Formats: sequence, structure tokens, C-alpha cells
Amino acid sequence: MLRLFPFSHFNTRSLLVTALPLSASLSSPNTVRSMSSSSSTATMHSPPVAKKVEHKMEMFGDVRVDNYYWLRDDSRTNPEVLSYLQQENAYTDSVMSGTKQFEDQLFKEIRGRIKEDDISAPYRKGPYYYYTRNLEGKEYVQHCRRLIPNYNRTPCSVHDTMPTGPDDPPEHVILDENVKAQEHGFYSIQAFRVSPNHKLVAYAEDTKGDEIYSVHVIDAETGAPVGKPLTSVTSDVEWANDDTLVYITMDEILRPDKVWLHKLGADQSSDICLYHEKDDTFSIGLQKSESQKFLFVGSESKITSFIFFIDASKPKDGLKVLTPRVVGIDTRASHRGNHFFIIKRSEEFFNSELLACPVDDVSVTTVLIPHRERIKIQDTRLFANHLAVYERENGLPKVTVYRLPAVDEPLTTLEDGRAIDFIDPVYTVDPARSEFNSSILRFSYSSLRTPDSVYDYDMNTGTSVVKKIETVLGGFDASEYFTERKWATASDGTQVPMSIVYRKNLVNLDGSDPLLLYGYGSYEVCIDPWFKASRLSILDRGFIFAIAHIRGGGEMGRQWYENGKCLKKKNTFTDFIACAEYLIEQRYCSKEKLCIEGRSAGGLLMGSVLNMRPDLFKVAFAGVPFVDTLTTMLDPTIPLTTSEWEEWGDPRKEEFYHYMKSYSPVDNVKAQNYPHILVTAGLHDPRVMYSEPAKFVAKLRETKTDNNILLLKCEFGAGHSSKSGRFEKLQEQAFIYAFILKALDMIPELSSSL
Repeated sequence: MLRLFPFSHFNTRSLLVTALPLSASLSSPNTVRSMSSSSSTATMHSPPVAKKVEHKMEMFGDVRVDNYYWLRDDSRTNPEVLSYLQQENAYTDSVMSGTKQFEDQLFKEIRGRIKEDDISAPYRKGPYYYYTRNLEGKEYVQHCRRLIPNYNRTPCSVHDTMPTGPDDPPEHVILDENVKAQEHGFYSIQAFRVSPNHKLVAYAEDTKGDEIYSVHVIDAETGAPVGKPLTSVTSDVEWANDDTLVYITMDEILRPDKVWLHKLGADQSSDICLYHEKDDTFSIGLQKSESQKFLFVGSESKITSFIFFIDASKPKDGLKVLTPRVVGIDTRASHRGNHFFIIKRSEEFFNSELLACPVDDVSVTTVLIPHRERIKIQDTRLFANHLAVYERENGLPKVTVYRLPAVDEPLTTLEDGRAIDFIDPVYTVDPARSEFNSSILRFSYSSLRTPDSVYDYDMNTGTSVVKKIETVLGGFDASEYFTERKWATASDGTQVPMSIVYRKNLVNLDGSDPLLLYGYGSYEVCIDPWFKASRLSILDRGFIFAIAHIRGGGEMGRQWYENGKCLKKKNTFTDFIACAEYLIEQRYCSKEKLCIEGRSAGGLLMGSVLNMRPDLFKVAFAGVPFVDTLTTMLDPTIPLTTSEWEEWGDPRKEEFYHYMKSYSPVDNVKAQNYPHILVTAGLHDPRVMYSEPAKFVAKLRETKTDNNILLLKCEFGAGHSSKSGRFEKLQEQAFIYAFILKALDMIPELSSSL
């Protein structure tokens, strides 16, 4: 995962913005609140003071002293550490107690925009429509399906609608997550795979938040378990055929390193290991081709990836090499007919080219789409007769559709493609599940003012039909909001794009408006402008919301990423500062009204810019922040460290050591004034250990010279993405907004108390 989540399960510290009721233990919120209410106000408004235990670390003649190193407890059971985190939570509850009424009102408002009883856009797979259903008042989804009437005589169409009348095939609930979640404080399913014959389902379940999964197989009709679950695995699992699964396990630092073949009914201990990746800078990933004919096993580092393929009809034949292991070459694969299609990136062709090669001779390749310096190939979706290519140009996603020659004809070139038009100036578009043997491309679309929408696009006619639009209750009208793209000039002259939204009738654009600026800028992740219904609660209070598409992300192509990593990482931070300064200069806001937000690797961004320019911001939220960068990257026993030396640099080398030390947030806390700051952590977070944000807060408390609010909120029953229930996540969002509004003194008088 990243400190995010591309091909492999666990190869990045990422945002999981999507980013767990606590058990009845000392970590329970009820316990924490009772601690708050039973303590005196004076006591509870005195922040916890972490004890100092000197821990010296020396390298290249440089000595660092970490007085809070003791807060790291890999077992998460040390009573002294847990007690300190509970004290921080109690202090947070106490400081925010005066705004609890407002926070609850805000949560009710946010929840009130949701249509609680709803279904996803059904998708066709074989003889069924598959979809998920939300029930009123329930935290989790049901996984459902219905038979397609006259399936063999009902071809896919953009006008296809799932019939739900009394005489139509009934809905069948395959799995109800609400029932499963009753036994757990945290519950998450990250894979739900239907067998080729539609009789079985394999799903990957996490009940702790640590992203160590169990894979369960059930009968799709009865729900009865089939065999014993596969334990201590990743969420990468695929059916090879009706009775065989392929899955991945991890090593002791949670690096996906082995691929396994499992025959239903066999004991896991007898499974066949298909491949073991021994290089600890590489991680394994798994996916099935759209054609369902092959499985692809990829081994990837941050600069190199190579691929094996498995014939799904003959999985015991094992892995065959599709693309070789060559340092600096990155490949991804798909399949159709007699050919594999390969997206290939290299130093020379940094924005990738699209190749095809015969299945029976993978050494012979044909260039279908050449490399272009200004257009990056992001992804593809293959169909029996079409190819959809997802690209990026000038910071925006685009989709181009091509008709392919018949399978038995030579594949040497592509006809001119047809681009799909989108209406907003800034937006996001992502692939959605589509039926391979059809001409219907499904994609999701949203913008800062357009709710998430699912479209079916007929690749033969160019007809596009909306299949589902996220319902936003409470009188939402997209026309009341304005969205735009602006460009800030970085310190080296680079133009940095920003996406901006606000409610037209509530902002003055004279410097008096509050503004929330979001940033990430790592792992080549594209933070495209997406809709979030809960964000309306600040937009409708006069906020401007902006996203800084800073270097280190992938929004402007591969070079944008390369110029914000390793020894160029500081460009990420200075780009964000340049965006903040632009927004102030152009009177979108002032320093007194500028709030900032970042999570995970975006939390590193928060920590760094707070140390560099604390005067520029009024409020900061750092979610599960990767702030003890140098110490973590020096320790290969911590998950993600070895696989991320190619992202941040290897500080065991002197040049990288000193460069990383110069921005690592914990190492650069200074005796200076800081803004109001809220920091969150997850006790079971495998991507950013809870001790990083805890140490950052402890050192800030010791060092900073202001009296501004500094809070740490640690979820004892959560991992990297915080709580698992949909309403629990909204409650957390209400808490964050309440903190920001409190710091800006924007909470109504009746509910306000500092």
C-alpha cells in the first residue's frame, strides 16, 4: 500500500480519503468522556505533558535526540503509552466540549443530506445485475443481485434498466455487512469477488483496521461458508476458475511478497506458492483481465514493475513472464483476443506508451499509442471490440475511445479515437465496472459542484446516459456554486494549478472570506476535484474550498511527480506555500482566515509547511500525518520503509539523510508561534504508526511559543482510514469542521465556548 493504494495491496502512505466504534475497554469513547466529565475544568484544560526519555540517534556525525521515542509500541499494549493517548483524547474532548452541541448539529446537518436507503448503479455480470444497497440507519452495505430477465436475448445497452416490479426476478442479498459488523468494532470488506459460474463469492475482511485480511468463501445463494477462511492475507484475491483462488500474503513488515494458488476444500497450509518476491523494495499485486482469461501478477517498486501472467483455465501451469524486470521500466497489462495490451513507462517515455504483443510471442511488440510529452496515459479499459484510454493533459483527465479491428485481423494501428466531452472546467472521471463483451463503457464523473454520477457511454454511437447521480438532500442546487481553475507561480517559476469552489451568493472575494486549502503531493497520486456532500456545510457558511495540485502528485504528468520526490521533495512544500500566497494576494482570503488540510503523506505536507511558514495559516488539520519521516525511513522494520526508499530517498546514504532531516516535521519543530492545529491518529494504522502524530504533538507542546489550540485525537479502534461505518465517518468530519470553525470563532454564540 501507499501511505495509498495502486496496484499492490499495501505500498504507500496515502490518504484513503474516503483516509470504528471503540470496544468497551479503556479506549472506549464513553470511558474517555467520563474521564472528561469527572475531572475538573482546570485539570482537563491543561494539556497532557508527555514524559521525556532521552533517546540518541547518531549517523554521519549528526546526533539527534528524540525524547518521545518511547511512545512507539509495536504491540499497542503498553499501559503507559495507552494512558498517554487516552489523556490526549480526554483533553481533546474537554477543549471541544463547549462546541459539542454545535458538532452534533453539524453532524445532523451532514447526515441529513444523505439518502440513507439507496442502491448503487447496478452493473451487469453474466446473467445477473449486481449492486450494493444501503438501508436507513445502517452503517454498512448489503451486497445484492437480481437475475436478468431473458438474459440471452437482452444485450447490453445504455438504456438498460434493472426491472424491480412484482413479477420480475426478486432481489437476493448475498452478504449483509451490517450483520457481520455486529461482532466487531471495525469492519471493512475490500474485495468481493464472484466466481465465474456465479455460484460462490470470495470476500476479504478486515476487522481491526490493520489491513491484514481474512478471505472467506460463501455460497452465493445460501450464504453458507465454503471451506475455512484464508488468514493473514492481503485484499488482493481473484478467482482463476470456479474452484481455484489466487491470493497474496505479506512478510513480517506487511510487504506483499508471495502469490499463492488455493484449491477450494484444501487446507491453506497445502497451498502452492507461485512466486516469492525477495527484494524488499518490491511489492506484489494481482488483477484479472477484463476478458477474464488471464490473471496478472505484478511486482513493483516505485520506479520499476514487471508482470507475470497466469492462464485462468490452467492455473496449475503457473506464472509466465509477460514483461521482464528492467530497472526504471514500469509496465501494466490487459488482454483481448490474441493480444496483450501493455502500458509501458521509461525514463525516455516518461508519460508512457501503449503497446500490443501476441499472446503466443510476447517479445514482439507494436506501438499503438506513442509517447507524448504533454499527454500521460493513465489507464485503459479493454472490450471485445473497443479500447478506452484514460489520459491526462494540462492537469485534467480525459477519455478517448477507439474501435479495435476484429480479433482475427492484424493489430498494427488504431483508428482515430473519439474523445468524451465533460462539462465542468475542473472535474474527476474514473473507470467503473463494465461488461467486456459489450460496447458500453461505464465511468464515474464528479466535480466540486457536481455530485458523483455514473454514466454508460455507447462506444459505437457516442450516446451517453446517466445511470445514477448521488442524491443530495436539503435543497442542494449545483448552479449556486462556482468552480474554476487558477494557477500560482512557484518559487522556481513553475505554474501550479489549483481547483476552487465557492457558493456564489456567500463570498465577497475581498480577503474577508474563510478558505480551506487541501493538499497531498506524493506518490504520483492525482487529487482531482471531487464532490463531497459534507463539504457543503462549510461552503454554505461562506467558505471557499481549494485544492493545490502540487508537485509530487501526478496531475500534470510523470515529470510533475519526479520533480516532487526524493531530493526534490521540498518543491511539494514550496508549491503549497506559493498557492497559499496566491490566494491571499488575489484576495480569496487572508492569513487570518486561511485553513489547511492534508492527510497521511499530505500530513507530512502539513507538518512541513507549518514549520516553514506558520505565520501564513490560521488553522491546520493533519490527519494520520507521516511526520517522523527521517526516523521512520531509517528503520527497515517499519511497514513501507524499504519499499519507499525510491519515493523519499534512502537516508542511510548521507545526501538523503541531510536532505530528509531538513524537512522532516518532527525534526524541525521550532520555538515559534504556530496556528491552531488538530492532529489525528489510528492506533492500528499500518501505514503511519500512531506514534508519529503523537510525537509531533508532544514536541509541539514542549516547543511552541503560542497559546493556540493543539489537539491530538487517537482512534483506538481504527487504522489508517479511521472509522469504518458511513455515519461514523460523517461524525468525524463534523468534528473536524467544528474544530476549524471554533478556531475561526465562527460557531454561533449559543454553542461556543473557548
